[in-house]
Amino acid sequence: MKLLAKSLLTALILAISLATFGSAVLAQETDDQAKIDIYKRFVDNRVPNPRAAYVAAQDYLKKYTKDKDQYVDYLKKWVDAYESDERKENLPILINEKKFDEAYKTGATILAAEPDYLRAQIDLGYAGYIAASAKDETHNAVALGYATKAIQAIESGKAPHDWAPFKGKDDTLAYLNYAAGFLNLKTDPNKAIDYLLKAAQYNSEIKKTPSTYYFLAAAYESGPYKTMSTAYQTEFANKPETPASKAALEKLGVLMDRIIDGYARAIAAAGTDPKTEQSRKEWTAQLTNYYKFRHDGSDAGMTEFIAAALQKPLPPKP
Repeated sequence: MKLLAKSLLTALILAISLATFGSAVLAQETDDQAKIDIYKRFVDNRVPNPRAAYVAAQDYLKKYTKDKDQYVDYLKKWVDAYESDERKENLPILINEKKFDEAYKTGATILAAEPDYLRAQIDLGYAGYIAASAKDETHNAVALGYATKAIQAIESGKAPHDWAPFKGKDDTLAYLNYAAGFLNLKTDPNKAIDYLLKAAQYNSEIKKTPSTYYFLAAAYESGPYKTMSTAYQTEFANKPETPASKAALEKLGVLMDRIIDGYARAIAAAGTDPKTEQSRKEWTAQLTNYYKFRHDGSDAGMTEFIAAALQKPLPPKP
């Protein structure tokens, strides 16, 4: 609870010094013993047991909020700080428990009070990928917004109080770009390509993850390749070859090569893991179709191509 202790101490300093409040318990100008006892319960628990202090503070405010004195003012600030930090502490727990609706409501409250709170932006940005992977896509748009804000903030030099659960700056950026790529796949595959290429540049587990390259291949397929293929069929299909049609076909070939590369990397990264067996079969079938088309109907050399895929630099977006 380091975050909680730090912010509560800040609230304490803003209100009045510890020494003053320590003596004020007995120095209040009141003969209301219940009032003194509740406040003393708050002070005694403030450091060793913040939760008990919070309950005492709430009890005090319920009974004496109309007093509007320095004690009420301080306790209100302390309670606000406690509740704020409790939300921050609970956010990753809610995400880990897959309580996504509650997590995004909690995150919205946190960021309404602190729009630049980077830790929440990071957590909520990557949580969008976790949620969508669990078949909950209701938070995709807002999660993508958080992910892109977090990426921009980190790239501008900002850092959270703690990078965990990621290993550091580059690892965080890799996962956030991966999440942003995934969240863009259906709505804007062109953008997805940019994010996924970026994600694979960092030295992190994302660079070794098969789905990074599968998503990349899928983004090329459903984005620029589909668009250009449709345009080619409309303008040039069943017509004599022209310089324009030849140039268009060459561009399609380059995009097809990117798809081939993506599938090959996905298969290579998956290795022989039994958990990826079904995916490897599907990826291999897709790869074979494209590879044969680019090699006059032959799959000769495809096995060697897959084996060497991860040893080559990732080709840039055409």
